[in-house]
Amino acid sequence: MSFKNCSKNETIFKQLCFLFIISFFIMIFASVNTANAKKEYTLDELYRIALENSEKVKLSEEDLYISKLIKDKAISVLLPKLSAFGGYTKFSEEKSSITGSVIQPEYSKLWGVRLDQSFSLSGREITALDISSKGIEKSRHDLSAARENYIMVVSLSYYDVLKAKKLLDISKANIERLTKHRDAALIRLKIGEVTKTALLRAEAELSGAASEVVRSDNNLKLAKAILARVVGLNEDFDIREDMLLPELKSPDLTYLTGDCSLPAAECLKQAAFSQRSDLKSMEIQKRISDEQVKYAKGAYYPTLSIEGVWARKDEDPASAFLNKESIYGSVKINFPFFEGGLRKAEVREAESRKKQAELLYYDVRKTIGIEVENAYLDFFTLTGILKSLEDQLAFARDNFNSVNKQFEYGLANSIDVMDANTLFITSERQLSDAVYNLQLAEIRMKKAAGVLLKTVNSEQ
Repeated sequence: MSFKNCSKNETIFKQLCFLFIISFFIMIFASVNTANAKKEYTLDELYRIALENSEKVKLSEEDLYISKLIKDKAISVLLPKLSAFGGYTKFSEEKSSITGSVIQPEYSKLWGVRLDQSFSLSGREITALDISSKGIEKSRHDLSAARENYIMVVSLSYYDVLKAKKLLDISKANIERLTKHRDAALIRLKIGEVTKTALLRAEAELSGAASEVVRSDNNLKLAKAILARVVGLNEDFDIREDMLLPELKSPDLTYLTGDCSLPAAECLKQAAFSQRSDLKSMEIQKRISDEQVKYAKGAYYPTLSIEGVWARKDEDPASAFLNKESIYGSVKINFPFFEGGLRKAEVREAESRKKQAELLYYDVRKTIGIEVENAYLDFFTLTGILKSLEDQLAFARDNFNSVNKQFEYGLANSIDVMDANTLFITSERQLSDAVYNLQLAEIRMKKAAGVLLKTVNSEQ
């Protein structure tokens, strides 16, 4: 009895050890798979990473920082300058008059503190401070425009990857269909229902489909490499398809235009003219150019300088008339009458730059109008053809299934099957491009209206 119990316990122990070993290897395998799993990113996550890592965005951030330093420099001009000075003079010899008074000492020391301020009577310093304040505002709008443009670049790269993935899936599905057709042609050839030409045609189409898979796979790798460069990713990754807006197929644009009684395109233009960061930047630049003309004309006014000094002097041997300590102030005015035409040239240069800023502002405004018009028409064109492409794909799929079935029963030839398959795969690609292009058109329209960055920030 005891022998049976020992055998039974030994069997249970072996089973437990076996289960423990199996569990151990399963845990190791699961951990390895977890470590090797590719991390997936949504479009919103790619936006966040790109805005943190982008060199171009960081350049714009540095421009903003520099503009703040320029304002600090403009403020420093308005504040008086406090400085200390000192000097030591060693003479070759001591000289005295006949009466014994010191004419030249052996050495002389001078030190003190100076407080001075200089400003133009035209108020150029105040004008420079105003220009620097506007420069900070302009740099902020430039930074917003840089972020918005970079978001658009990330979006384009993201949808390029999605398109490449979809085309690869379509190519793989095409190989499966053509493989089945090749097998059907081989069966019919064996029973003598078709000639060898049908099989050779099927083999040729299958080989072409295989090369298309290789090409699509390479295009996907290249698109992912470009996206990784744009976003700043160094690891192997994958992307998860994530619709940016749920109402992509809806032509309702009130969330972009607000309450506007004009036609939708005109409402979008008005929204863009009031919200686009790049246009706001150009408008501020136009105001800065006005101030720069005023600043250049201020050179015709005199400059007033005020100075206050405390000084102490020490000599050895000391003269009887030595003034050891003195405090004094002075006021100076400088009015240059002729400087070789410099001021005139600077004023004309500032006026010319003002004209350039105005012309550039109106040029950017017109360009934005065309950009809005293009994005609006593109969006509604894709919205209109999407339903037709869906119907076309459904018809092409049914047509291929019917022709393929007819081929199996000898009612259609290989050319009919190839034509039906070509129409099917073309319809798949057109619909795939249209779906992703519609999403991109939505993003372009938001960028054209100047609300893309605001939307991304709110979703973040």
